[in-house]
Amino acid sequence: MRIGIDLGGTKIEGIALDDNGRELLRQRIPTPRDYLGTVTAVTELVQFIEKETGLTGTVGMGIPGTISPATGLVKNANSTWLIGQPLTEALQDRLQREVRIANDANCFAVSEATDGAAKGAHVVFGVIIGTGVGGGICIDKKPLVGINAIGGEWGHNSLPWRRADEYPGHLCFCGHAGCIETFCSGTGFVRDHQQHGGQGDNGKDIIAQALNGDELAEQSLQRYEDRLARALSSVINIIDPDIIVLGGGMSNVERLYSAIPKLWNEYVFSDRVDTQLVQNRYGDSSGVRGAAWLWPNE
Repeated sequence: MRIGIDLGGTKIEGIALDDNGRELLRQRIPTPRDYLGTVTAVTELVQFIEKETGLTGTVGMGIPGTISPATGLVKNANSTWLIGQPLTEALQDRLQREVRIANDANCFAVSEATDGAAKGAHVVFGVIIGTGVGGGICIDKKPLVGINAIGGEWGHNSLPWRRADEYPGHLCFCGHAGCIETFCSGTGFVRDHQQHGGQGDNGKDIIAQALNGDELAEQSLQRYEDRLARALSSVINIIDPDIIVLGGGMSNVERLYSAIPKLWNEYVFSDRVDTQLVQNRYGDSSGVRGAAWLWPNE
């Protein structure tokens, strides 16, 4: 049995999968907003899953950050109470077994590459587009972590081929201005629409306006599509993935899957682009499933 844990800012989700990927059990609990409370909650969740199933499992966990290869401590975490903490060591001590921890976007990519929308693909780039922009690279169903544990962090590069009206760009939480995340996140999409005189407090409303013929909303969506095409083109030029899988709230915009591949031809350094752009299979469940699949069939 494989146990996957998805550590979010407000909830912790646990799942148990059998060797064929069939779901045996799923449980959600609130996320304590302190380090020791989080360690205890994850430990108790694993113990609950094993008690309910009557089985002992491997444990994989996705977190909104990563483990520093240099120190073994958590870094780059949105859940700031985890930063600088020995999370892996603490959980291994509590559970008395190896625990594999990965960035949540890497878990998303692993999930979709293992038995999701990118099943069978050699190189997969998984993208989570919501409040922010996350990314994970998966090669033959294994995450590409990198020597600095930042593989796939495309959102904190500058938006490529920027137009004159895209300078200097908005300040990103990473400390730089004009990052892909500030333009291509759902938050960035809404902000851009409002700055151009549009109405709407969330992406879903603006998309609905565009589909109903609102000119400002349509223009905002076209700007967004072009920016996302440029951003993904830079990824294709570097890792040349078989498939790019979109997740997060903006992945539900159906027209992206036809519009963006037409636009990225202008920017990809190739005579043709065979990379596929697809929607995820498992939605919000992809991260927790990918955490479980950090223990592949070995």
